[in-house]
Amino acid sequence: MGTATAQDILWPEVELIRNEFPILQQTVNGRPLVYLDNGATTQKPVSVIRSMQEYYTQYNSNVHRGVHTLSQQATSAYEAARHAVAAFIGAHHHEVVFTKGTTDAINLVANGFRKAILKEGDEIIISGMEHHSNIVPWQLICEEKGAKLKVVPVTDKGELDMDAFRSLLNGRVKLVSITWVSNTMGTVNPVKEIISLAHEQGIPVLLDAAQAAAHIPIKVHELDVDFLALSGHKLFGPTGIGILYGKESWLEKLPPYQGGGDMIKQVTFDKTTYADVPLKFEAGTPAICEAIGLGAAVAWVNKIGIHKIQAYEHQLTEYAVAALKQVEGIRFIGEARHRSGAISFLVGDTHPSDVGVLLDQQGIAVRTGHHCTQPLCDRFGIPGTVRASLAVYNITADIDKLVEGVRKAVTLLG
Repeated sequence: MGTATAQDILWPEVELIRNEFPILQQTVNGRPLVYLDNGATTQKPVSVIRSMQEYYTQYNSNVHRGVHTLSQQATSAYEAARHAVAAFIGAHHHEVVFTKGTTDAINLVANGFRKAILKEGDEIIISGMEHHSNIVPWQLICEEKGAKLKVVPVTDKGELDMDAFRSLLNGRVKLVSITWVSNTMGTVNPVKEIISLAHEQGIPVLLDAAQAAAHIPIKVHELDVDFLALSGHKLFGPTGIGILYGKESWLEKLPPYQGGGDMIKQVTFDKTTYADVPLKFEAGTPAICEAIGLGAAVAWVNKIGIHKIQAYEHQLTEYAVAALKQVEGIRFIGEARHRSGAISFLVGDTHPSDVGVLLDQQGIAVRTGHHCTQPLCDRFGIPGTVRASLAVYNITADIDKLVEGVRKAVTLLG
């Protein structure tokens, strides 16, 4: 485990936080693990792991369907997790739909718009920095319905061209679907302004908050956003679980995504009537254990305090950018005024994958490639980047080792 430096005295709790993550105590390739791939997935604290173990060892049962004790306990824990997530994002519990993750949540909305909203000639707006999960679903439905996908361009600094965004808004636009934080560059987009501008013309907005949830306070009612999607595994929770927030009026308007058990009121061979939201969108046995784990993850973040996390990570990001700037030949991809979570860079003519392999040999985990943002990399004319993505348990010693590791890698690749 890395040792805190004088810089970390700005937040002494960081060492106690690190001790709650068993995986950070190990070595990789004979070196203490430096985990800087949090944009791909975060590690899990003991409290999350324990909550999932307790479900399987003490009250494993299906939910919503049984009168016996274990089923009642499971249902109570599952719905308590929904309430916890709803409170975390400032929503009502019935506005929170459990999904498999952000990708599933976006596809749920896309499917609903395909069935009930979108017509030939309509338009959907996304941006040039979107993850593939916020590109491909819209391409699929636009192709099917004869609609058009419009893309907000990205500036050389890695920010949205807001003048171009304004020019794209018109009466044909049925939805704006935008990432809150770029998973590649860490750019924090002006989502309140985006929502306000869209609503001025009666256009709903979906926010991809996968990269925001672990770093930025979320209050959906204050934002007045229509839909918001996030993934549990990027919020210190398990994989296979996420949520879609939707305004009640929109959730009522959209048709079910899937059919099956638990999402119905009554089934006959002539007609089926559907359950109230959010259960209308939760067909079949849900990811019960994973939802409980997500609830525990939210509780863990609340214990630390999302505002404290945001402030600490801001300082850590500034430290990382300043330290990396000392590496000869480094080039940052994305230098937005407001950033969070991720730092992407290239060094000289070295290929990012080669740098990543050599960093791994030193026990340093980063992500390399196009990060499921291939159009963004094409915009910058690059094959991909080296991405160091931060979380609350990272310390300045991690950054120091990264900088040292990058220098060694560049020397070896020389």
